Amino acid sequence: MRIIDRYITGSIFKIFVGTVLTFSFLYILIDMAANLDELLAKKAGASILFQYYSTFFPVILVQTSAIACLISTLFAYSTLNQHNEIIALRTSGLNFWKITRPALIFAVIVSVFVFWVGERLVPQAQMAAAQIKNDNMTTSASPEAVKQKHRPKIRNLTFYGFKNRLFFIDLFDPNTYELEGITIIGYDNDQNIREKIVAYKGFWTGIIWKFEKCQIAEYESDDIKAPTKIKVFEEKLMDIKETPQDLIRQKVNVDSMNIRQLNEYINKFSNSGAKKALNNLRVDLYQKIAFPFGNLAVVLVGLPFSLMIGRRKAVTFMSLGVAMMVGFFYYVLNAVGLALGKGGLFPPLISAWLAPAIFAGLAIYLIKTKY
Repeated sequence: MRIIDRYITGSIFKIFVGTVLTFSFLYILIDMAANLDELLAKKAGASILFQYYSTFFPVILVQTSAIACLISTLFAYSTLNQHNEIIALRTSGLNFWKITRPALIFAVIVSVFVFWVGERLVPQAQMAAAQIKNDNMTTSASPEAVKQKHRPKIRNLTFYGFKNRLFFIDLFDPNTYELEGITIIGYDNDQNIREKIVAYKGFWTGIIWKFEKCQIAEYESDDIKAPTKIKVFEEKLMDIKETPQDLIRQKVNVDSMNIRQLNEYINKFSNSGAKKALNNLRVDLYQKIAFPFGNLAVVLVGLPFSLMIGRRKAVTFMSLGVAMMVGFFYYVLNAVGLALGKGGLFPPLISAWLAPAIFAGLAIYLIKTKY
């Protein structure tokens, strides 16, 4: 490796570490402020807080790595440009790719590392941090108190319940205990499908679930398309043992699964007939693969901008501004792609790779037109 390459790589690495630590610190402050009432009520000490946030750090790293990679690249090359070092490199005959090689190699290494962290560390970190938080940082409450406290709606709820039943619920409101888009698959002891319940909506009466626009199909074979009996109800009181509190506790968190586990989970229920829930799970699966490579995608777009900033004052603020703009656009584009995939408008594979693909195309265009 050339001396200049080592110098640039060292600069990028130092800024990257500093940026990740800064974002981690800000995350901790915001999270502590948001949960201050429960932390005070539980009297969580410094040791518990350190244990929780250090355990949760792999999750923070994965989420902040792309913007940290972008900021470190922009700062490093903008500083070189400010001191005329980029001009010197070009004068010596180096083209764009040779000048930016350290940043590209660094971005690839970070992408692979983040992929490994997401697969090996994040699932365990999610579960361990949740356990620490439940045991030491949150107060227990009665079902009435929980219901009074506003909670976000739970989408794509999937879990195994009593009586060998598999639940797929598009939307569950833990504040009103209302369900939308219900599919329940009942199995016998040999895991053969024997019942399929589909309902438009469901309500908790206080002691039992009531479904609206409900269809119950019974099966003698394992063919989900060939029911032996179908019953249709405008309203139906259901023999379901799960309470709203059970639904809250049984929520499957795909963030706590690695790619292999999530793929096995999808294959296990591929014959359930719950197409929307399975489609959403596939979007999450492909997103786990595509997301780490956002580090390389944003760096590819950021590099042309870093060489455009030029020999100007306030390089720090300009670099930070460009990084925020590019990073914001990437995260918005990624969110739009996932929404289109989960809405059924795009195939899961395309929706997950939409942002990296568009940014790669944008980077090629910028490099070809400017360099």
